Amino acid sequence: MSTAPFSNSSQVPPFDLVVFGGTGDLAARKLFPALFQRCRRAQVPETSRIIGVSRRPLSNEAYQAFVRDAICDHVKDAASTPEALDRFLRRVSFCSVDATGEAGWPDLVQVLSQVPEHVRTFYFAVSPDLFAGISQRIRQFGLVTPDSHVVLEKPLGKDGESARAVNAAVGEVFQESQVFRIDHYLGKETVQNLMALRFANRMFEPLWNSTHIDHIQITVAEDLGVGERGGYYNTSGALRDMVQNHILQLLCLVAMEPPDEFEADAVRDEKLKVLKALKRIDERNVEQLTVRGQYRSGSSNGEPVPGYLQELGSDESNTETFVAIKAEIANWRWAGVPFYLRTGKRLAGRTSEIVINFRPISHSIFDATAGRISQNRLVIRLQPNEGMTLEIMIKDPGPGNIRLRRMPLDMSFAEAYGGANSPDAYERLLMDAIRGNQTLFMRHDEVAAAWRWIDPILAAWKNTSQRAQAYAAGTWGPSASVALIERDGRTWNEDAE
Repeated sequence: MSTAPFSNSSQVPPFDLVVFGGTGDLAARKLFPALFQRCRRAQVPETSRIIGVSRRPLSNEAYQAFVRDAICDHVKDAASTPEALDRFLRRVSFCSVDATGEAGWPDLVQVLSQVPEHVRTFYFAVSPDLFAGISQRIRQFGLVTPDSHVVLEKPLGKDGESARAVNAAVGEVFQESQVFRIDHYLGKETVQNLMALRFANRMFEPLWNSTHIDHIQITVAEDLGVGERGGYYNTSGALRDMVQNHILQLLCLVAMEPPDEFEADAVRDEKLKVLKALKRIDERNVEQLTVRGQYRSGSSNGEPVPGYLQELGSDESNTETFVAIKAEIANWRWAGVPFYLRTGKRLAGRTSEIVINFRPISHSIFDATAGRISQNRLVIRLQPNEGMTLEIMIKDPGPGNIRLRRMPLDMSFAEAYGGANSPDAYERLLMDAIRGNQTLFMRHDEVAAAWRWIDPILAAWKNTSQRAQAYAAGTWGPSASVALIERDGRTWNEDAE
């Protein structure tokens, strides 16, 4: 089979990208490396400009040095392509602006007014507490044009009420068609391939329902602790930080009905239906359907690591660093099919995957000597080693009686495409935001529907005083998470572990 490296996409229109929080961690780790990669692949027009904004007083030269260091730290071969790096840095400038005050805004106005015809994209890589104030200043200084877009980083609020307030404040300045609520998981190559797998292959869609699927597992596991994010994380927890956005978005893509076309609102309409069909979890069933955990000291990659409270510098916290949920979707396609969701920090490995477990065959024609017939599984790996594995039963080679074994049909994206690495999610999403393509971004009613499912769980945990159960760092969470799935006669995917 002939393969080719990941193709370059067509150029986006000339743009000015204004990054609020331009000296922050997200800009350094993700945004500038992603923009550099797109620039050196000739997707960004030469006249486009990238303007970093923060309160720090920096010269353009000092800021370009900051950006250069960030790219060299996070793009392996950047230093070996100095000409490409220099070309990129010529597009980069800096404005010192008080995001919610008056200082510096006239300078930003002067810079943007030089090329008013450019697509103007404002990226809010700052705390959501600043979204409203920045939006108001953008309107006050007349910076919104018909070709303006705004990109909002998660988290959008801490509950449904605060999310509505953020969306309302931004909505006073920008139309919904101009707002791009980013979830980087939706930009991953494997997530995009989930759409192709389902809707471009006749063989899967007839099987994609409760008649043929036994259950589905979605795991997003991290082997790192909270680190320097302890202050933020202690007010958030795993349910808000991961389930409300990343995991629910993956669930939607797995469970949604086929849209009429691959178009932003058509896709998001179907995702919204899934969120609305999720069975409610509240005080009546929260203890049976959810598990909370918090890591204690243990070991990671053979090294001792501290517990959550030690990293937090506190003697007491009930914030969950792990959550497992048994969710169900009340519709014709998925009635009776459980979706087991789990995510956590300081687990035994770093992996994100979706496992589709098909029902066992209804009758075996083979006798006992052939061995056990395992269920077919489709494993979709988001990270690391992006790819898909379809596990089927085959005959063991050799003469004599038939002996059966489960064999993976494995497709690694890197191997399939000649060793090329797939583009980072931010590369795709940044270019889509500049183009105005909202397909991979959340609509305001999606955010609201997700919180309507999450809020009763948060309230039930509080009202029932459900404690976060301890688990040792370097394990796969509290034992109760194993019981959650095993009492249904199922087990977590061992290959992830």
